Amino acid sequence: MFPGTLQALSFAFWGASLALALDVAIPLSPPPTANRIAGDHVSFSLEQDRWLDWSGTTSRNDFFFNTLDNLRQLSGVPPQIRIGANSQDRTNFNPNIDFIQTTFPAPSKNVPYPEASSIVVGDKYFATARFLPTNTRVIWGLNLGQNNLTAGYLVARSITKAFELPEVRQNGIVLDGMIIGNEPDLFPNNGHRSPGYSISDYISEWKAFASNATTALKITSSSNTKFWGAAFAGSSHSNNGFSPQALFSQGLLTSAPGSLISTISQHAYSGSFCEGNGALLQDLMTKAYIRGNLSRFAPDIAATRAQNRDYVMGETNSFACHGTPGVSNVGGAALWTLDYLLYGAQVGISRIFFHQGVGFKYNLIQPVALTRSPLDATPLSVPLPAHVQPQYYAAILVAEAIGSSGSTRVSELSVGDARISGYAFYEGNVLVRAVFINSLAFYAGDKPETRRSTHINISFSGTQAGGSVKSFTVKRLDIPHADDETGLRWGGITYETPNGRPQGQSQTTKVDVSIGFDLRATEAVLLSFNR
Repeated sequence: MFPGTLQALSFAFWGASLALALDVAIPLSPPPTANRIAGDHVSFSLEQDRWLDWSGTTSRNDFFFNTLDNLRQLSGVPPQIRIGANSQDRTNFNPNIDFIQTTFPAPSKNVPYPEASSIVVGDKYFATARFLPTNTRVIWGLNLGQNNLTAGYLVARSITKAFELPEVRQNGIVLDGMIIGNEPDLFPNNGHRSPGYSISDYISEWKAFASNATTALKITSSSNTKFWGAAFAGSSHSNNGFSPQALFSQGLLTSAPGSLISTISQHAYSGSFCEGNGALLQDLMTKAYIRGNLSRFAPDIAATRAQNRDYVMGETNSFACHGTPGVSNVGGAALWTLDYLLYGAQVGISRIFFHQGVGFKYNLIQPVALTRSPLDATPLSVPLPAHVQPQYYAAILVAEAIGSSGSTRVSELSVGDARISGYAFYEGNVLVRAVFINSLAFYAGDKPETRRSTHINISFSGTQAGGSVKSFTVKRLDIPHADDETGLRWGGITYETPNGRPQGQSQTTKVDVSIGFDLRATEAVLLSFNR
């Protein structure tokens, strides 16, 4: 691999903490491993049953809008929004309902905010897409689980009507994709199909639903809207079982509706909390763990690209079944999110959609006030207001690192340290920024003097017409402790505000290249290069 090298030089005691010195060589021009990274690389997947809590009903949810707009201001485009997931396969349509009727199971300690067991919606439900930021691209899910062609057609027609509204079209909000069925490989497990349901069965059903909905959705070879395929919970990574390769080998893309698939979407989690089992925060944060969880999809990505289709991680987060308390909702998860996002781009994933649901532990954003604890369902004497959680800071950092040029590429730096990751960012052929992440966990119970720090010396390889780099500006993601639920700061700025907008005085440091910089355990930095 050609990217810059990171090599350990020496150990030294600075005060009472162990410090490691490293040399980093960063290529001035993008190496062959550099991949394009879109401004909306950070995107969101929302559980469909409580979509109106995110959007608003008769007026927009300003808190949610603001958190999306913060990202738009940094990267030039808002996150893409996928609406669907488990509850899409329980959603039906009734023209006599204005917005929505839902039935929810009782909450439990492990699942404080369960998904609805029944959802019936009307036209006004889909029309709330008008409250999204200008130029948002939306992907909506269609119910395949209940195998009702008529219901699917009615929902598709209502979605089309919503995106033809003047206030939607004038704001550039477009329906980018339709996903038929959520995680069909799990249908035999959740009661939607009998045991033995196969990829061939799925393809046959998918083609029937897609053919039925194509006219209602006005999908053609030249339309903005296309189908997104797969949305599998896992992958066999082969021509057998559920995988992109199996879809291709069995001819889905050569069918009339299958030719209208633009994107393959897959789902992945780094573990599961479905049985209430715990997890170790340090494991989640670890560089090797992140790379193992994403690189397993390399065969699927290659097969999809070979078919000239886009590939996205259409639903993902830390631990399935809404996250693990004390792991998914704390500062260390922000560093996991940051490294996961950037390594995902490195392996060829176009966008990463972090799954969110009202009250889910792993949310980046809690869009409305909560009346029971999202950790264990304990009733709250005072509702917990809408707020961002630690992972949101990773989204902000990535959006700023990508910038708004529309031509950014990213390349991972080879790092000879199991806890430190590095990425270089290029606009066109010019090195502009770099991100470094130290995923060694520093906990609230640790003594301050034991917090390790790594000194990194920067040098540059190759030549560049833009001239030599003389200095860089350092901006830090300050995380007091890996297990803190609040208190993070991005360059001195907090997003933990009543309206989701940033507050505080920006803090950065300009450093001569010859000096280098320190990177503490449980910290990330953004370097902006000056010439």
